[in-house]
Amino acid sequence: MNKKIRSILLSAGLAAGLTFSFTATAEAATYTVVKGDTLYLISQKYDISLSSLRHANNIYTDYIGIGQILNIPVKTSLPTVETEKNELWQNYSADELDLLARLIMAETESQPYQAKVAVGAVVLNRVESGVFASTITEVINQKFGEYYQFSPVQNGWIKRYANEECIKAAKEALNGVDPTNGALFFYDDSTTNTWILSKPVSVKIGRMIYSY
Repeated sequence: MNKKIRSILLSAGLAAGLTFSFTATAEAATYTVVKGDTLYLISQKYDISLSSLRHANNIYTDYIGIGQILNIPVKTSLPTVETEKNELWQNYSADELDLLARLIMAETESQPYQAKVAVGAVVLNRVESGVFASTITEVINQKFGEYYQFSPVQNGWIKRYANEECIKAAKEALNGVDPTNGALFFYDDSTTNTWILSKPVSVKIGRMIYSY
């Protein structure tokens, strides 16, 4: 969600008498990279977005070195609207919700509910990462070289309608629920691809594995 949309939502919320809470501003800091660190893990440690960490250090690859000193950006004081049901998914279009639910259906139809939410969360994490495309639709349809990032787009499975559970999982992910703690990738336990297997694992849910 861009700054203009957030500003509009804030104005509308004030007019409607909604309650807002503000995130306290953190002190500026630096961090020295140690073995096992990734940019995403560091961003999670300081509760900041990966994109803001990249911008603060002018780093747009995944490579950081042990001993490297990173600037930790000050958190902004953007307000968040507090609603009874926390239905942030309503800020997204029906097409975005439908496409996300279809991807979840195609990737995790037979997997536990939390695995479904986690797939949606990965898509949202990519949108926020600054590394992938900047919208849900663009992330899901993104290609690197000749291949789509998600196989259901390549093989057409994403054209199937999503069931109610997958729609519910998509809404939960859009509400900000992330069982993966910021993962950017997922695969099932039958994968033999050495590149994806080399990624640090965040969590395994059912047969699905989520990584950074």
